[in-house]
Amino acid sequence: MIQGAGSNVGKSLIVAGLCRAFKLRGLSVAPFKPQNMSNNAAVTVDGGEIGRAQALQALACGLEPHTDMNPVLLKPESEVGSQVIVQGKRVATVKARDYAQLKPSLMAPVLDSFHRLAAQYDLVVVEGAGSPAEVNLRAGDIANMGFACAADVPVVLVGDIDRGGVIAQMVGTKAVLDAADEARIKAFIINKFRGDPSLFDDGYRMIEAQTGWQGLGVLPYFPQAWRLPAEDALDIAQSTGSGVKIACLQLSRIANFDDLDPLKSEPGVQVVMIGAGQAIPGDCALVIIPGSKSTRGDLAYLRAQGWDIDLAAHRRRGGRILGICGGYQMLGQTVADPDGIEGPAGITQGLGLLDVSTTMTQDKRLTRTQAVHVGTGQAIAAYEIHIGLSDGPARARPFAIVQGQTEGAVSPDGLVMGSYLHGMFSSDAFRAAFLAGLGVTSGPRDHNAEVEETLNALAAHIEAHLDVAGLLALASG
Repeated sequence: MIQGAGSNVGKSLIVAGLCRAFKLRGLSVAPFKPQNMSNNAAVTVDGGEIGRAQALQALACGLEPHTDMNPVLLKPESEVGSQVIVQGKRVATVKARDYAQLKPSLMAPVLDSFHRLAAQYDLVVVEGAGSPAEVNLRAGDIANMGFACAADVPVVLVGDIDRGGVIAQMVGTKAVLDAADEARIKAFIINKFRGDPSLFDDGYRMIEAQTGWQGLGVLPYFPQAWRLPAEDALDIAQSTGSGVKIACLQLSRIANFDDLDPLKSEPGVQVVMIGAGQAIPGDCALVIIPGSKSTRGDLAYLRAQGWDIDLAAHRRRGGRILGICGGYQMLGQTVADPDGIEGPAGITQGLGLLDVSTTMTQDKRLTRTQAVHVGTGQAIAAYEIHIGLSDGPARARPFAIVQGQTEGAVSPDGLVMGSYLHGMFSSDAFRAAFLAGLGVTSGPRDHNAEVEETLNALAAHIEAHLDVAGLLALASG
């Protein structure tokens, strides 16, 4: 089990790299995260949803993502409440203070999923959540030491040297853990080192001496990490390209933002994230309103930034707008939530840029989808993960066709588009044709092959700098 001395220390990436490294060594391997909190989710082969990081880790293992790989997923809908997904299915929406009462009952499905995976594969690589040093959350824990003890798995602790204070991170974690939990930790890894690793030799030996844990290596910063999907919205990378500008609104409850990843890799495209207080650039060709875990809440957030005014001006200039999932719902006339599924019951005026209206319903659509884009005739491989039904006159001008049925909507002038299809830009031919409509000449690219190459490079990076044999010895021991 890979745990972190803090949040965002690089656990997800290390687990993905280890999974690919072990696969290349000939082992059958699966990823597992008992509890995850993320609005970046993936649809699984068994019709549920898990965190996007575990879907990437499954890919690293050469597997289809399965709900057993992330049996508890928390999807924040507000500052105080989250949707609770158990083994792929929504079971409740609870406030943070109430989740503590629910949490102990979730250990059984967590262990059930873990043991199913352990019975099928040579090795299961487990990712913790947050840090075991949050000892105030230890009672009823299912994410870190609570799970490690219940499943009887050894723990490797990861520290992030890039943020500073890594010696205190490691030694401090040991200091606050009780004896039984501390005994679970067998080794440590230092992550995100920049420069000459030998400069940290003294610090490395100090950690070994102070903790008694085995050091498994210092892992330099992996510069290609931006090519892989990020799980935390705080980690969304700006495009490294230049050319036609595409702006994406960084909503407060942004969801499934990996929709942007294939665009960020395009050499003729510059993707810019527009944060709170920033204006939408006047020179962008396309504005994307991404998915949201709280459509009505993010409509209010959007208006508070003045983006509604910017969007109207952008359209008057002939600019295009694409709303995906929650962003599609925002583009319509109204968003109604009569049962209070995403927050207080009520109805909110949409942006009025598409003649559709949305009603939130209890039913959640989770499916992988094959579609054909009406505008270009190109095939799209995508997925849907949403609540709410959108209908209205604009549906007569669909964005795509799915199994003979219309999907999404387009304005009469073709400038405003809405769709529930996540992951559409991973389809290379569609992406090239869509970008051509924005004036981008896109050369031949295989996005999925690029992700595979990056995972191979990450595995090689880990093999070069960490004691992978030592890790395997811990697992077999």
